[in-house]
Amino acid sequence: MRVLLVGAGGVGAAAVGIAARRDFYEAFVVADYDLERARTAVAGHPGFTAAQVDASSAAAVAALCREHAITHVLNAVDPRFVMPIFDGAYQAGADYLDMAMSLSHPHPDEPFRRTGVKLGDEQFAAAGRWLDAGRLALVGMGVEPGLSDVFARYAADHLFSRIDEIGIRDGGNLVVAGYDFAPSFSVWTTIEECLNPPVIWEAGRGWFTTEPLSEPEIFDFPGGIGEVECVHVEHEEVLLIPRWVDAKRVTFKYGLGKEFIDVLKTLHKLGLDRTAPVRVGGVSVSPRDVVAACLPDPAGLGDKMTGSTCAGTLVTGTGPDGRPRSVYLYHVVDNAWSMREYGSQAVVWQTAVNPVVALELLATGAWRGAGVLGPEAFDAVPFLDLLTAYGSPWQLREQ
Repeated sequence: MRVLLVGAGGVGAAAVGIAARRDFYEAFVVADYDLERARTAVAGHPGFTAAQVDASSAAAVAALCREHAITHVLNAVDPRFVMPIFDGAYQAGADYLDMAMSLSHPHPDEPFRRTGVKLGDEQFAAAGRWLDAGRLALVGMGVEPGLSDVFARYAADHLFSRIDEIGIRDGGNLVVAGYDFAPSFSVWTTIEECLNPPVIWEAGRGWFTTEPLSEPEIFDFPGGIGEVECVHVEHEEVLLIPRWVDAKRVTFKYGLGKEFIDVLKTLHKLGLDRTAPVRVGGVSVSPRDVVAACLPDPAGLGDKMTGSTCAGTLVTGTGPDGRPRSVYLYHVVDNAWSMREYGSQAVVWQTAVNPVVALELLATGAWRGAGVLGPEAFDAVPFLDLLTAYGSPWQLREQ
């Protein structure tokens, strides 16, 4: 296996640190628009190579793949660049993995009732040619989406005879010293997923949308995190899970907390969540890019951060014994542990470990497939076993 990792930011750098402890690959190239950032990510890791690439150009991605005889492309940049990297990998004859799918576009007339272009629609439209070419595009293979989808597959195969609802619940108690507001993940992506119309799936109705940040609930997270207010946001699991897992309803709720929700609502009221450029003096700038530039880089917050993050899948239905059952399958990462062991803050490390595990499963042949597939299309047990072997076990709580 010869891997090209596109993106040497927080998640990309964390993936390098994780992969450097494994030996399933022949070569590992790390590319970024900023060559120095790529060089910093690979420093101290023999066998890793830094390169420069324009992720907005499919031709540039394909050329770099051919130069290094790449077999697998791992996309670790924000969703704006999914399609050129996806297309570049296909053009070069490489397999592809990402942690976020192609962007959505709200319905033009009824955005809070009907879906428009859904997350991943552009990628699934290309599924036929990937299948015909015998190539694999494994989409949504981060933590959420990713590990959460693996949990859904495991629950369906081993814990339930019938599933009424699969609800992803993500929360944490991370605090960043010295900052009143400092998101632990890309604020560009956070604004995108939280302020777009959230998607819900129901059997017999299909996919539909609702108001952003709606239907608040208090969820008690494990790992010492405790109760956090969760609300509907747009997320890939709702678009992925129903394709492979039989459930009556699929939702995603994010444990943002009241303060974070209030900030997002204010950004929206002021129009600062928009991506379309506006004129400021003689310069055109995207309001969302300005917000992102004003906030600290999440990758550099680890030494100021305390607490834990939890990603998990809440499943309710009927157990194999015919009795009602509700379980929460989850994965907790403590920031002190991830900083001590890898030098990466908890959220980016938790995101990065899952595609590296998936790459190893593909390298060994434990996972095989062709076409555009989500994590649910594969057997969950090898993944969960290998994740545990990486030193970061998952857990299950009966509700």
